[in-house]
Amino acid sequence: MRCFLLLSLLISLISFSQTKSFNNPVPTRQQLAWHEMEFYLFAHFGPNTFTDKEWGEGTEPEDIFNPTNLDCRQWCRVAKAAGAKGIIITAKHHDGFCLWPSKYSTHTVRESKWKNGKGDVLKELSQACKEYGLKFGVYISPWDRNHPKYGTPEYNDVFVNMMKEIFTNYGPIWELWWDGANGEGPNGKKQVYDWDRFKKTVRKLSPNTVIFSDVGPDIRWCGNEKGIAGKTNWNLLDTVGFTPGAGAPAVDILNRGNENGKNWIPAECDVSIRPGWFYHREEDDKVKTPEELFQLYLKSVGRGANLLLNVPPDRTGSINGKDSSALVGFKKLRDESFKNNLANSAKHSVSAGDSVKEIWQIHFSKPVKINCVVLKEEIKNGQAIEKFSLELKNDAGVIAYLGATVGRKRVITFPVVETNSIFLKSKGKIKTIEVYLIPENLIEK
Repeated sequence: MRCFLLLSLLISLISFSQTKSFNNPVPTRQQLAWHEMEFYLFAHFGPNTFTDKEWGEGTEPEDIFNPTNLDCRQWCRVAKAAGAKGIIITAKHHDGFCLWPSKYSTHTVRESKWKNGKGDVLKELSQACKEYGLKFGVYISPWDRNHPKYGTPEYNDVFVNMMKEIFTNYGPIWELWWDGANGEGPNGKKQVYDWDRFKKTVRKLSPNTVIFSDVGPDIRWCGNEKGIAGKTNWNLLDTVGFTPGAGAPAVDILNRGNENGKNWIPAECDVSIRPGWFYHREEDDKVKTPEELFQLYLKSVGRGANLLLNVPPDRTGSINGKDSSALVGFKKLRDESFKNNLANSAKHSVSAGDSVKEIWQIHFSKPVKINCVVLKEEIKNGQAIEKFSLELKNDAGVIAYLGATVGRKRVITFPVVETNSIFLKSKGKIKTIEVYLIPENLIEK
């Protein structure tokens, strides 16, 4: 890929597909809508914001949580300016502290001095998301380092009742995020989670909610917290015998999926804009740059996954200016890079081939410089394309870029070349082909 120093006369993009006649999982209507979300924000917020911890002990006094000027509408303005389509809030992290006044815990905002115990973060954020046209999501950790019933069968009742409160009082909830962490509780016991009951509870309360965990049932973890999907990324996963957390498949399987998996469970890439997940003042100068965020976009959304970017509010209850500035810069890079689809001014033709389902041809009236091709597969019918080859030809020969799956979107970048024709051969159904010339410093590193 680093030796494209040539004048290109022809680009041929060839895609292949393995037949899956015995198994062809397809996304649900809710999952298809989730795929189109593409990019949204995570908001880690709670006692850890005020203690400078990443994992709280559950013994923190409730009064430690006291944002001086909570402004969830500002979070939404920042999200909109970043081009994000939703926000997922850590309603309850491992410390057990609830950002809503739950009837099933004594470790909540109700016991804090914030707003004299009358505050409710979930209420304010859910209302703000509705006002700004953003989707509202909730992270709720099954692990609870505070609750005295954790480690007993009764705790599963507690967790189910907490979810009922959330869905009843703060819906609609577009995505529910289950962390699979499972440590000891204050009673020294580990919990046996009733995952099946948890899932059935959500399905009954809110059938349109997509559920995230290591193994879904709707969305899976990408296997790392770096925000990077596999270069091979199947939306398919086998889940029989696996559970979230310690019982999950190996991280490399989560990263790439199962080629012949029996369930449609696409990958979500979570990563923080800062080194930590919660706000720490000493990290104000360590916020990822717009260029670094663009690279994460290429390696998540550009590999068929979704990007969940954590942007933690500070102790005032607002998003720091350095974070919001980086997000605005990130949005500008995306807008400028993908505003001029050169394929729009070219002639297109699609025909059937003997050994392929279709052949796409794109002809430009005169040679154009390009360094980015975006492919979209018609995933409503399943995922079929397993590899592709980007071939650049000239009188000296051929240089090829070998890639893997396409899925909902595949962004391919390379050093600038000049061409007047693009050919695409595919056994899988390609939905669209886009062609761009993006700033050279933004091609995938």
